[in-house]
Amino acid sequence: MSAFGILVPEQLIRVFDRPVSKHEALRELSEAVAATGAVPSADILMQAVQDRESVMSTGIGGGVAIPHVRIDEVTRPTISVGISHDGIDYDALDNELVNLLVLFAMPTGSQREYLGLLASVMGAMKEPAFTTRLLACRTAADAAALLNADG
Repeated sequence: MSAFGILVPEQLIRVFDRPVSKHEALRELSEAVAATGAVPSADILMQAVQDRESVMSTGIGGGVAIPHVRIDEVTRPTISVGISHDGIDYDALDNELVNLLVLFAMPTGSQREYLGLLASVMGAMKEPAFTTRLLACRTAADAAALLNADG
């Protein structure tokens, strides 16, 4: 079983090798999801993510953000992952920089599946050894190998 309870293909992972803003990071993750066909356009997803962020930051603390939306336009549950070695000023709840982002793009009505995936992601992200290994990944391929490893 994958670390997050769902396959996260390499094309859904972004390793930011330069400083990026919150907006840039969310845009790149939204574009990755749109490129899979799980949503008609990155703009639709990005707008929904920005609307969600305007309610309350999804930067949960500890260097982690879990932006999430459930909208009609998403055709299948999809998770995109961002790794920032520089850290992102994300307006996180603990006022610390964010290094790991996990974007949930979920269809409307997927409450049960969303909660199951969220529990899996939160469980993995609470393990310091796991987050240290994920943050050490320098390529999307390395991150995909870690995220999708059995065990």
